[in-house]
Order: sequence, then C-alpha cells, then structure tokens
Amino acid sequence: MSPRIKICSGTTVVRKFQRAGWTLSRKKGSHVMMTKPDYPYTLSILQHKELGIGLLSKLIKQANLTIDEFNEL
Repeated sequence: MSPRIKICSGTTVVRKFQRAGWTLSRKKGSHVMMTKPDYPYTLSILQHKELGIGLLSKLIKQANLTIDEFNEL
C-alpha cells in the first residue's frame, strides 16, 4: 500500500521544505518561490489554507523527496 500525502497549508509546506534544505527566494502575490543550491527546479508554492493532493505530489517529486520523507518533516 502506498503512503498517503498529508494535506496541509501552503505555510506548512514552506516550513517542511525549509527543513529539507530549501530556501525562500522570493514572494509574489500568493506564491512563494523556493530554491536549493545546485538544483534545477524552483518550487512555486501557493499560500492557500489547503493545497490539493495533485499539487503537493508534484512539489514533492520536484523536491526529490518521497511521500514518507515529506510527511515526517
């Protein structure tokens, strides 16, 4: 059985990615952009009360994390 993604807010997602080594590079409107040195992606995270499973899944894959690793952060 595959692990389930825990639904969380945009603010919580930003905090989790910061614990994984990502840094806040800029904020524009309701989006926060996060970068990591020597990494090809810039993560764009919406600042909503609840992010959808599809968006969370995409962000986790782009950050090169597993769902379990993300849930534990």
